[in-house]
Formats: sequence, structure tokens, C-alpha cells
Amino acid sequence: MATSSTAAFFRVEGAIVSRGAISMAAYFASGGAGFVERAGRLGQVALTAPVYALLGQSDRTLANRLAYLPLRNLSEDRIAELAEEYFEDVLRERILEGGLDLMRNARREGHRIVLISDGLSQVIEPLRTHLRRVDDYVCNHLEFRDGYATGKLLSPVVGGHDTARWARGYAEREGIDLSRSVVYAAHGPDMLLMSAVGQACAVNPDFTLRRAARESDWPITDYDV
Repeated sequence: MATSSTAAFFRVEGAIVSRGAISMAAYFASGGAGFVERAGRLGQVALTAPVYALLGQSDRTLANRLAYLPLRNLSEDRIAELAEEYFEDVLRERILEGGLDLMRNARREGHRIVLISDGLSQVIEPLRTHLRRVDDYVCNHLEFRDGYATGKLLSPVVGGHDTARWARGYAEREGIDLSRSVVYAAHGPDMLLMSAVGQACAVNPDFTLRRAARESDWPITDYDV
């Protein structure tokens, strides 16, 4: 792992890729063994989607917990297969060139590259490998029992306001100077994370973060998603 006294934290959803937890959950739900199972799982995702959109601005941790509930009882092997397919067929084509440019600039400036994602480890690990020279990442992990997903996420759940606490703990463990580090974020619940890091930039921000960025004089970057 690269050694550095500063880091560039990237919120994957919005800054690096144009797909989020609901897209991932829907793809996995469509991979059920039969029509009835697939229909049931996709129905759960459809019911969850509007709640996710609402909670995503206030309690993204709970939103992410709800997003992955439809994956309950999918086998670990099947999830691994679907994760590989999702990355190759969907996510790889949704990587944003603007995000790659930001990462290149951060590397040139000597920052350690750290990804923060609502996604599942089975998908974010191949994304990390594909992006290359990513030093570290944090994402969500499904709970498995007897080889099958329970639909629950292991703690700590990534995505909510606690991300700022995670960043401070990470900086302490790794010797990172947050005051000289940078964060690129896209969602309202990322505000505390942005406040914890010396340089913050709102990337393709949602309405809540765009308004907060203007009030806080954080730069705003928009590029095609």
C-alpha cells in the first residue's frame, strides 16, 4: 500500500460511477433461480426504491440496509457470480471519465486514493482492481449464514453520517493529515465527511449537497453521468 501523509477520499456513487445501491440490488434480485423468485425479489426492490430515495437524504445507513434486504437467501456462490456479471455488464460501462480525471490529479498531487462506497464488497473489489492504483477502500459487506445471505449488512454500514467518523479513525490509524486531504462527494449525507476534511468538492451533487456546498463555499464540479 502506498505511503502518504494525505488522502483523496472519493464517494464512488456519483463521483466515480453513475450507479448506486438500488441498481446493484435490482441486478442481483433479477438473478433468482426461477420466475417466481425473481418476480418476488424485484417486487421488493420496487417497493424499496422510493423509500431509499427518501431516506437517502436523511438516513443513508438505513436506506442501504433496506436496499439489500431482497438478496435474502441468495447463495454466496450465486452472489459472487452475479457480482462479476454486474461489474462487467453494467458498472464497467458506467465509470465516469470525469471521476477518473479527478483520481489522476489526486495521484499527481501525491494523495493516497481511498474509495468510499455504498456498494457490496463483491462488486467494489473488482472495481478497485480495474481502476488501478487505488490504495484503500471501504464498502458494505453482506452477512452470510450457512452459505446464504441473510439480507443484512455487517456493521459498520457505509453510507450515512458516520462516514465522517470512519474517515477520522482511518486518518488516525494510517497517519493521514485530514487538514491537507481532499474529499469528493455527491450526496447530502456526505456533508459531515466533507466538513471533516480540509479540502472538499461536491461532485455531481444532489439538491441537498449542492445547496450546502454553495453555503459552505465548497467548489462544485459537474460532469456527464
